[in-house]
Amino acid sequence: MVLYKIVRDKRKELEEAKRDSGLGKLRDNVRLAQKRRSLEVALGLEGISLIAEVKKASPSAGIIRADFNPVETGKIYENGGAAAISVLTERKYFMGDLQFLSELRKVVSIPLLRKDFIFDEYQVYESKINGADAILLIAAILTDDKMSELIDLCETVDLEALVEVHTEEELKRVLRTNARIIGINNRNLNTLEVDLSTTEKLMSIIREDKKAKEKVIVSESGIQTPKDLKLARETGVDAVLVGEALMRGGVIEENLKRLLGE
Repeated sequence: MVLYKIVRDKRKELEEAKRDSGLGKLRDNVRLAQKRRSLEVALGLEGISLIAEVKKASPSAGIIRADFNPVETGKIYENGGAAAISVLTERKYFMGDLQFLSELRKVVSIPLLRKDFIFDEYQVYESKINGADAILLIAAILTDDKMSELIDLCETVDLEALVEVHTEEELKRVLRTNARIIGINNRNLNTLEVDLSTTEKLMSIIREDKKAKEKVIVSESGIQTPKDLKLARETGVDAVLVGEALMRGGVIEENLKRLLGE
């Protein structure tokens, strides 16, 4: 299963990182980190918001953009109207890097979401120090206790958490936590198959849940065209997260305008 292979390799990478820099040192450095730019506020504005993703590669698509420049891409996204930027930092499978966060932090003013496979408090501190405003937490790889622990830790260190679900069971688990931003991933992370109807199925549950109605909801993966964006808007989500449709081929500015129907 792809997801658990990635997590297994991430655990090995994390062990090496901990040997290089201990948790105590990270905790001390958090005090020097910049104040967060709120992802929740940025996505809560009227209309549907866009989280545009800086993404070079993925296990399902391979190399998405060969002439990859995360800093210039981030500038284009902000100038093009994105509400926030998602930054892939996983190295082995997505060719990302934590350094992309710190580089982007210097040149854009909208919130930065660290997208990685996060399951340890070390990664939370690491994210804050490197310039993230929010981090992705994937319900499928976390126990209920660990998920709640990491969500609460985010609040302590001035970060926000976008907690991702793919199934009804995962959604119900997340609704029992303090998560304020929920991502609905249309991609099955085990098979890598995409089904856009996942958003509608889970939104039907959210619309009937009083507590869930207070959350900011993001539809993720598989949104390629203005028609896909329109369908997502009709489900009632607050935002969409789009990467491949913006990064693959052509001029990124034009890809962005095409998606937004401009």
